[in-house]
Amino acid sequence: QVQLVESGGGLVQAGDSLRLSCAVSGRTSSSLAMGWFRQAPGKEREFVATITWSGSTFYANSVKGRFTISRDNAKNTVYLQMNSLKPEDTAVYYCNAFPPLNTYWGQGTQVTVSS
Repeated sequence: QVQLVESGGGLVQAGDSLRLSCAVSGRTSSSLAMGWFRQAPGKEREFVATITWSGSTFYANSVKGRFTISRDNAKNTVYLQMNSLKPEDTAVYYCNAFPPLNTYWGQGTQVTVSS
């Protein structure tokens, strides 16, 4: 059974940084494209960033230049480095395969950015 566990969220001020982690268990993630997604209160879940098995990355326009997705295949872990955070980045952040699989959604990690 595949399990994805997100961590690293918290309450920060605008302009601060956070690094989120996603630990994958139950299968190796090295062959999967992985992604980060987020859901703000009252909004639909949206795409944030993705990384292929070979390390190619793609970002939503809203985070491009501020967020960096990376992966450590040896640790079966995917990261999201978030810099220059803005209040509009406040959301629950989730990782998943890319495209996402319904059975892979975890609990997410809350990121709150105060102005």
